[in-house]
Amino acid sequence: MPAPVEEPISAHIEGPHRSAAHLPEHVAAPIGAATAAEALKDGPRGALLIAAMAVGLLFIGWLAFYFLLFLPRGSVG
Repeated sequence: MPAPVEEPISAHIEGPHRSAAHLPEHVAAPIGAATAAEALKDGPRGALLIAAMAVGLLFIGWLAFYFLLFLPRGSVG
């Protein structure tokens, strides 16, 4: 039995598409460049901190596998 042919999602849309931002009350008020720079000044530092923590946890996991799983089994061959 052949699989039914699926129509694209756009075929099921009956009215014009509106995003959540089409109403002014759903859009944030504009801010100045100085305010934006102040809000974003710690952004890269936080991203680097999270990335460093993820890499550190990955490295600790690799060390745990190496010392607790691979070394106790001995050499291969």
